[in-house]
Amino acid sequence: MRLRPIPRLIAAVCFAASAYAQVSTFRTIAADAGPWTKILGSVGIVLAASNNAPIVVAGANAPASAALLAADHILILEGFSPLAHALGFSQNTASVSFRRIIDSRVPSMEIIWEQSVSQPSVAVPADYRIFAHEKRRNAPVLAGRQTAHGAVLWLATSPGPTGIERYPYILQALVDLGLPLPARSNGLWAFFDSGYRLQADVDYLARRWRKSGISVLHVAGWHNMEPDTARDEYLASLIEACHRNAILVYAWLELPHVSEKFWADHPEWREKTAIGQDAELDWRKLMNLQNPDCRRAVAAEVNRLLDRFDWDGVNMAELYFESLEGASNPARFTPMDDDVRRDFQKIAGFDPKSLFDPASPQSASKNPAGLRRFLDYRAALASKMQSDWLQVLDHARSQKPYLDVVLTHVDDRFEPEVRDALGADVARSLPIVEAHHSTLLVEDPATIWNLGASRYAKMAAEYRELTSDQSHLAIDINVVERYQDVYPTKKQTGTELFESIHQAASSFSRVALYFENSLEKQDLQLLPVAASTAQISQPSPDELEVNSPSTTRVDWQGLVEIDGKQWPIQNAKTVLVPAGKHYLRPGIAPPAVTLADFNGQIRSAAVSAQGVDLSYTSASRAIVTLGSPVSSIEVDGSVYWTAVKGDPQTAILLPAGQHLVTFTR
Repeated sequence: MRLRPIPRLIAAVCFAASAYAQVSTFRTIAADAGPWTKILGSVGIVLAASNNAPIVVAGANAPASAALLAADHILILEGFSPLAHALGFSQNTASVSFRRIIDSRVPSMEIIWEQSVSQPSVAVPADYRIFAHEKRRNAPVLAGRQTAHGAVLWLATSPGPTGIERYPYILQALVDLGLPLPARSNGLWAFFDSGYRLQADVDYLARRWRKSGISVLHVAGWHNMEPDTARDEYLASLIEACHRNAILVYAWLELPHVSEKFWADHPEWREKTAIGQDAELDWRKLMNLQNPDCRRAVAAEVNRLLDRFDWDGVNMAELYFESLEGASNPARFTPMDDDVRRDFQKIAGFDPKSLFDPASPQSASKNPAGLRRFLDYRAALASKMQSDWLQVLDHARSQKPYLDVVLTHVDDRFEPEVRDALGADVARSLPIVEAHHSTLLVEDPATIWNLGASRYAKMAAEYRELTSDQSHLAIDINVVERYQDVYPTKKQTGTELFESIHQAASSFSRVALYFENSLEKQDLQLLPVAASTAQISQPSPDELEVNSPSTTRVDWQGLVEIDGKQWPIQNAKTVLVPAGKHYLRPGIAPPAVTLADFNGQIRSAAVSAQGVDLSYTSASRAIVTLGSPVSSIEVDGSVYWTAVKGDPQTAILLPAGQHLVTFTR
């Protein structure tokens, strides 16, 4: 019997050449498991059902244990304890008030605990790396080192009841100390605004995005609404670079904002606020899409934009009205253009602008029923506008059938006041999205950005009341500075971000991040880990069990078999595993053809002496990156692509839908 070589992956999940029974569990000793369930759970590590776990969290009362110190694991210490003392930590007599923290990864990041903690400082052994310290007294708060048995990570205090209060970069520290995180999502979405990035290297960006788990990039289309040589060349090269790196590119539109030039060229079509001013609100300059001439002109611009570039989809984002302050701020309240005023007056018998005139008998304070009627009219108008523009995109789809369509819509289920503030009524919009075979990308409003990750599960529950099919629902996480008092950081980063992404991925079919340039560089490595909901265990030293609802990227080096069969979809460091439960073991012989990357949902892959048969599904085109040369590609039995001598093309765009593709050596 031929012996199977042990894959190099096993070395990555072991310390001192000792394999763990499972690579994704932890246990606690004299410590509250609650916060650690959230911290470690955000990267797929769950509380163990037994004492056999590769991660051990020891609280302040944890006893010194020779067996515990000698075991193979990552040991996490909360505060000063007999166990910490046995490892060389000592407690000082002077107390320190811990509140403002400096992390060595990003010293400029302001990290502030909501409540200060006063306690004696601790002297850390000299061979420990200090990851974070108190700002004023320089007392260490987070430190660690690798050991012969694994690693030790020490925290000055407990992490806090929710796990996010004190140590935003605790997971990064654990990874630095050797924590293995073998599963990654292959399907994050992200938003990209090229307005200030025209000098950025597109190949560098695309490689970084793909490494961060991004499969779809939503690119601001308003910068390229009218032809411009420099901007168009940049966008075309960006799309090509993304395609080379298995990333689809969607045109991100923000109607009623069209473009700066369209606003300047057409003052006659500018939207008006309730005080009669042009609706130039924040960065958006809103046009009156209720005007037939304006609507036709904008539709022509949109169709030209979609035709000029090699888009894979379109995101019609935030297609409703301003502002979150609603009718309470007439200077920002829209729409109040002449077309809307005439139409509403025909229906209701009065000019809606009079609602904002204190001297009018129809003012909102004197006629609350009239305001209610206009707000309902406005919500119906927003839904009609969404339906009209999805029809425009249906026309574009007739020319490019592979275009995927997304409607980004702010949530009004979790925050009902949004309906009156913006005219956004998701209960009206969802059937429209379903009728147009599109995706609803739910955006949580700024008013709830200070709430925790649990809100995504609650939001998903609200949407289950509207539809039984969750597959066309996605969630948008805004990674921006928040206006509320939030701790420990103004922007979601580190553990808080990972908890949000993981909960969102567990609740919705897809997760989008707004926006890619607002993400902290120290978070990028763990984004796809947090977005994965795969469960991984290690039944034996040379086998992994992977159970996931979607295609998952798993760390693996060397040849691989899945469920006892040769598997061809892998690169030098990872393997792509289809949805469902599968078993990975070291392979014996290399397949005739290898596929280095793929961004669709893999259904199956079969290896033959001549090549590979791949079955997949994809809402838009799918991109395969070849890992070895092929002579031809067939789709559903028909020739699709043939190699041209001298053309080293490795990234191939495949058709949208469900298909069987044959790659021949």
